[in-house]
Amino acid sequence: MNKLIWQQDFVHHPTDLKEWNIRLGNDLLDDLGHVLAPGWGNGEQQFYTGNHHNLYIDQSGLNLCAHREETLANGQRFAYTSARIDTKDHFSFCYGKLVVRAKLPVGHGLWPAVWLLPQQQAYGPWPASGEIDMLEAKGRLPQHVFGTLHYGKDWDHKVTDEFSYQLEKGTINEFHDYAMEWNADSIRWLIDGHCYAERELRPGITPFDEQFYLVLNLAVGGWYDNVPVDEAALPAVMTVSNIWVYQ
Repeated sequence: MNKLIWQQDFVHHPTDLKEWNIRLGNDLLDDLGHVLAPGWGNGEQQFYTGNHHNLYIDQSGLNLCAHREETLANGQRFAYTSARIDTKDHFSFCYGKLVVRAKLPVGHGLWPAVWLLPQQQAYGPWPASGEIDMLEAKGRLPQHVFGTLHYGKDWDHKVTDEFSYQLEKGTINEFHDYAMEWNADSIRWLIDGHCYAERELRPGITPFDEQFYLVLNLAVGGWYDNVPVDEAALPAVMTVSNIWVYQ
């Protein structure tokens, strides 16, 4: 995994996000734009926008920023705005090493994430074709990070393999190199070069042998850590300075 196949350097070579889709709203949609579930399927409370104060690039990198900001859409009122982007139909890969250098916000109810979804749902709709959560954090736990796999033939047989790591020093509100090493046999989760978890992959059971695309988002609220939102922590920023993919 030494060949660099894709890079996003938001510090030295800022881009116009031409390789990213900017997702809007609060609804989880299917490929045809039909609503599957509100709250992106997770009970999230934010309304995603492409507005400059929610999504912007500065000297630190790419910023996804959550605000206490009321939004009225489709007859519904939302208390927060934030940002979500992905590389579907622009960039995807199967097997390799993904490294994301990022700084994450701290505060109850904040849910930053770096994760991957299948470009083609070869095994069927979620969770059958899998989901790889390279990095998730719960803002109320500033020294913890999480990595997870979701799969299973249907909702009733959903499998969740979750791993966690507690930082020995510092917090998620400092830059760290988060990484995932993925091959036909296993997926490994790393932080600053330290591997804290590994999951064996099994043909016919774990569907992680297809192309996956990258998702970055900062959610507010939701079932992942169902606690009241600390509005004193807003605005809150998730900053990504660099992304590298090697094969």
